[in-house]
Amino acid sequence: MVTPILKNRPEQETASQNLKQAGIHDLMARLLASRGVTDIAQIDPAWRNMIPPSLLTQAREAAVLLADAIARRDRMLIIADYDCDGATACAVGLRALRSMGAVVDFLVPNRFETGYGLSPAVVELAEQHPSGKPDLLITVDNGIASIDGVEAAHMAGMQVLVTDHHLPGDELPEALAIVNPNQPGCEFPSKNLAGVGVIFYLMLALRAELRQRGVYEANAGPRLNELADLVALGTVADVVSLDANNRLIVTQGLERMRKGQMQAGLRALFQVAGRDPRQASAFDLGFALGPRINAAGRLADMALGIRCLITDDEEEAASLASELEDMNQDRRSIEQSMREEALRAAELAEPDTSATVCVFHPEWHQGVVGLVASRLKEKYWRPTLAFAQGDEGEIKGSGRSIPDVHLRDALDLVSKRYPGLILKFGGHAMAAGLTIEEDNYEVFVQAFEEAVQELTGRYHFDPIIETDGSLEPEHINITVAGLLQKQVWGAGFPAPVFRDNFFVRQQRLLKNKHLKLSLERNGEYFDAIWFNRDTLLPENIEAAYRLDQNEWNGNVSVQFIIEFAQEQS
Repeated sequence: MVTPILKNRPEQETASQNLKQAGIHDLMARLLASRGVTDIAQIDPAWRNMIPPSLLTQAREAAVLLADAIARRDRMLIIADYDCDGATACAVGLRALRSMGAVVDFLVPNRFETGYGLSPAVVELAEQHPSGKPDLLITVDNGIASIDGVEAAHMAGMQVLVTDHHLPGDELPEALAIVNPNQPGCEFPSKNLAGVGVIFYLMLALRAELRQRGVYEANAGPRLNELADLVALGTVADVVSLDANNRLIVTQGLERMRKGQMQAGLRALFQVAGRDPRQASAFDLGFALGPRINAAGRLADMALGIRCLITDDEEEAASLASELEDMNQDRRSIEQSMREEALRAAELAEPDTSATVCVFHPEWHQGVVGLVASRLKEKYWRPTLAFAQGDEGEIKGSGRSIPDVHLRDALDLVSKRYPGLILKFGGHAMAAGLTIEEDNYEVFVQAFEEAVQELTGRYHFDPIIETDGSLEPEHINITVAGLLQKQVWGAGFPAPVFRDNFFVRQQRLLKNKHLKLSLERNGEYFDAIWFNRDTLLPENIEAAYRLDQNEWNGNVSVQFIIEFAQEQS
């Protein structure tokens, strides 16, 4: 187990003062300024502050194509992806397009049969779709790498519109239009839109086009802001960086949830997860709702998750959410077993002497290897790949990385140094997937190790916990804890973690796996808990912790959530 290094985030005094003068709470001003906020407009979640769709390359051209297709009554088919971002993107596309008169259905690849994205195999399925052969395929959260799939669609007499957010390769597909903020030449100010964000932007552009054509009067047409709950869920679940534009969208979505204005499926998911939508937070989206949608894509067919998000029938939503809950429980059980095996395999591989961790088991479940890679990455703090059996003679890997290592770049270097070793790969800095021949596993492990060491010049990495320094006593109260909870935190905009010295007055284990603490600082006492910590602490500690609200039997109190603690030096 690696030991984190605590490091204080630099304070930005000038920006902090400006925010205070604009009326922002003292502590919030300090926290926001240290995360790059310099102006109150950057935290104003009004729709008027959203980057306009006109800045997204080819969004207008794609909107024209869609408007023409609607006018002709063309059949459209959305090609989705099998994660939460892909599912929410599909739901946004379906709901918006249908509200604007489109004839549209969806198809989601099965990760165990047709693989990721618009492959030739998926094109064959599209041709035989129960709703009829489509005229236009619309990819959501995929397609930027679907060179062969787009060509196959053309050969079959179908056009393709690509919407995606993943990084492109050297070649782009020959689609009618490509809407992707990360494609070459796109000057959209935010490169961090999730797949659901991209299709949402395209739907805004389509509504604008229909207004221009006189289909709707100015400022009329479907109220696309009613889809903000779905956009928020997909954005948070995909762990894209929460820049100002993404925070705006997520905040709008959370506000709708807190007011009870959400899709039936989301309401049902809150119910089965035991979470209160009136207190909805980004944490709920990332750790309660998102995993339940993802469970369908990991273990079975993401169509189940998509149907949950597109139904308006409360009973059907409740039934589908219940199925997703059962799948999520199965996923947890499978993951736990795989993780224990993976930890044993990793220890045998002696990761302390290498820059990477790779594990493989022929009986592992393909849908869960990404989660196992994530857990191992956290334990060893190294870029990690976990492999499961794929097609005949092949194995499929899913990887998670650390800030020091761009995972896709490392795989790209392997593919260049060892042509043919990687059959296919894709992804981004922090997560990626790949397929190799099983017989080449050991060769790949060594090649991956060499690539990471070459790119970084290191074989050892230290996790850093960035903290916001000491938490002043006057800010340790329920009001401030509530303020922090209401703010949108996440990737690229991390939740506040404070750092202080404490005397441990009392400590005991709950259920043999959580450490409950009573801490003292300068004569004041605080309740704290360290989840998944099963060993006791020394009397004097330095702790990194979050300020939280604890609700119990109708009472609300302040509680510290311990992220890390060590003996006070």
